[in-house]
Amino acid sequence: MKYHNRKTVVDGIVFDSRREARRYGELKLLERIGRITELRLQVPFELVPVQRAISTSVYKRGAKAGQLKPGTVIESAVKYVADFTYIEDGKLIVEDTKGAKTKDYIIKRKLMLYIHNIKIREV
Repeated sequence: MKYHNRKTVVDGIVFDSRREARRYGELKLLERIGRITELRLQVPFELVPVQRAISTSVYKRGAKAGQLKPGTVIESAVKYVADFTYIEDGKLIVEDTKGAKTKDYIIKRKLMLYIHNIKIREV
């Protein structure tokens, strides 16, 4: 159990924490009364695409020890998965329910702003 979070089920959806489940309830209410629209959960955003070996003349002559075939994945993609996204006052809101802010999260938050021009709303 990471950071003392307790999995919680609401509307048949498993949330990583009670805080996230509670926020889902709040957002569902806001959607019901028309303050927000298009509520979505666990929305992925690509921050760094997958890295693959490129085709070169060395590869065409046959793979030697330590060489990769063209197209082989060298590094997998880096993604940030938002807890919630929704439209508020015509603007896309990307929201994360945070207890502890890990180093990975802080880097991904900065990349979201840099790459997608999206400032994550932390609740």
